[in-house]
Amino acid sequence: MELYFIRHGRTPGNKEKRYIGRTDESILPESAADLRECAARGKYGYPEVLFVSPMKRCIETADIIYPGMEMHIIRDFRECDFGSFEGKNYRELSGNPDYQKWIDSGGTMSFPEGESMEEMTNRVMKGFYKALDVANGRDAAFVVHGGTIMAVMSRIDGGNFYDYQLDNGECLTFSIMV
Repeated sequence: MELYFIRHGRTPGNKEKRYIGRTDESILPESAADLRECAARGKYGYPEVLFVSPMKRCIETADIIYPGMEMHIIRDFRECDFGSFEGKNYRELSGNPDYQKWIDSGGTMSFPEGESMEEMTNRVMKGFYKALDVANGRDAAFVVHGGTIMAVMSRIDGGNFYDYQLDNGECLTFSIMV
């Protein structure tokens, strides 16, 4: 079974390197054009079933890459809740003691008023196992967030959460035996 993990297209918040988790942004027009070009070249594979985060940026990306394909929206595939860091970038958070504590933890402590990586990973994995049940051995695409991909891959393939960072519009293909 082939799994295609695709990070959504670039948003205004991504462009400004902001923590965008719960903010429901659309992708940028130039990102949409890049996605169409990559899809035309077969970069995202040819899955039989499609799973998507409920966020606008993922739905728009999936619609561009796989037009007309039925989307299975998985609520648990939402990005991490960045709490009080939401919408801010590292420059705006520089000097914030809570941000420094989070950095010093290697990104493992909870975001203030948000989720921890462990909480997010557990939520995402619940959704992933539901998706595998629906896929029933068919090749599947997951149009989701960077954090969602890192959570799944670090659990199913091992390694550090941050080893699986993808740029917007990138695809990671992974084979599993069912």
